[in-house]
Amino acid sequence: MPLWILKDRASVVVTPSLSRRRRMLQVSVLLCGLVIGGQAQSAGEYQVKAAFLFNFAKFVEWPPAAFSADARLQICVLGQDPFGVEFEQSIVEKIVQGHKIKLAHPDDVPQARACQILFIASSEKQRMRDILRGLKGASVLTVADTPSFIQSGGIINFVLDQEQVRFEINLKAAELAHLKLSARLLTVAKLVLPGDAAGEN
Repeated sequence: MPLWILKDRASVVVTPSLSRRRRMLQVSVLLCGLVIGGQAQSAGEYQVKAAFLFNFAKFVEWPPAAFSADARLQICVLGQDPFGVEFEQSIVEKIVQGHKIKLAHPDDVPQARACQILFIASSEKQRMRDILRGLKGASVLTVADTPSFIQSGGIINFVLDQEQVRFEINLKAAELAHLKLSARLLTVAKLVLPGDAAGEN
């Protein structure tokens, strides 16, 4: 089984007596089904990011109107795809929250508005603000690995922290997109920008 398509570890229990570090590790396992430390270089980095990208779908609630008639959940990549064909082959026909997963590569921002999760590749960093403005009002979970992404109005940004893949969250941007993020997702984030500190699209 590929690295990123692993079973949801629903049996993991987080208790108040555990240290914060251990709680974060358990939530990481719950999110990804893997321990991410020491894998964040070269190809391993994007395997871990792909695992997070797929599993984010389990911890986000979209409004019903965000889905098209076929009710598929689209994970999209805008720009140069760093994940490779194996990622697409591995997630095809997977089901999350009752929705079949589909991987798409929109040609432009209007097409990207139909996505539920949109990874904006680093190849698009020069026009990142324009992309985010074009997505304003759409219920799209925007994800990138570009510096200052959440400060610019993106929702989730991957960062490397001592060779571990972590992520930051802009909670206000999620609210503006009418998305509800699980408390588990917020718990494991390296940084959460609250509503009054977050940028807007």
